Amino acid sequence: MKKTAKEPAGKATAKAAAAHAAKSRSRADREREALATVSGAPVVRSLEQAIGNQVRDYRKTANLTVTELAHQSNISAGMLSKIENGQISASLGTLQDVASALNIQLTDLLRGHEKSRGCSFVKVGNGLAIRRRGTKVGHHYHLLGQSVGGDVAFEPYLITLADDAEVYTEFRHEGVEFIYMLTGEVSYVHGDQSYHLKPGDSLLFDSAELHGPGELIKRPITYLSIIVYRRDR
Repeated sequence: MKKTAKEPAGKATAKAAAAHAAKSRSRADREREALATVSGAPVVRSLEQAIGNQVRDYRKTANLTVTELAHQSNISAGMLSKIENGQISASLGTLQDVASALNIQLTDLLRGHEKSRGCSFVKVGNGLAIRRRGTKVGHHYHLLGQSVGGDVAFEPYLITLADDAEVYTEFRHEGVEFIYMLTGEVSYVHGDQSYHLKPGDSLLFDSAELHGPGELIKRPITYLSIIVYRRDR
């Protein structure tokens, strides 16, 4: 039987130490990213990465492969791949060619790295009272903020169902909705299911399905309702 030569003890120890250090760095990097986002949302670290993310998103929306877009932009597939991964700082001329191939404006590629970010601040008791489509008697809505720009709309409401509130389970709109119960109890209907919600309970659902407060068990009822949907272009 052929014997396998053993590595010198010092060399083996050095390799093990290097592997452990690499693993530790990787774990540390993951932990830093988790702290930076507190979610699964990607971290945009640079202008190059922001532009790359936009190029990739527009390319996929156009149903183009990297090779196809690269050909239409008169650049190599390798360069386009590096642009999408934020590995190079492409010239304005190159980015203009890519934008033209995608049938968009050059400024559309810079959206992910705008210096000015939207922020909406509402003091307690100052939420805008509004009437939503389908609002019934005793349903009071206060808009707690508005998303500023972007392709995704975000609408946070404080909803109060007063003592004279009527049952209504015919709400239906685009997007997803998140409900967090604050006071009271309600049997909230979504599709053919009903959920008994008490303070601290939450519900996340596709709001294109019929939904709304069914049996009003303990009034007054208040809850946060956050609706997220894609804006019409």
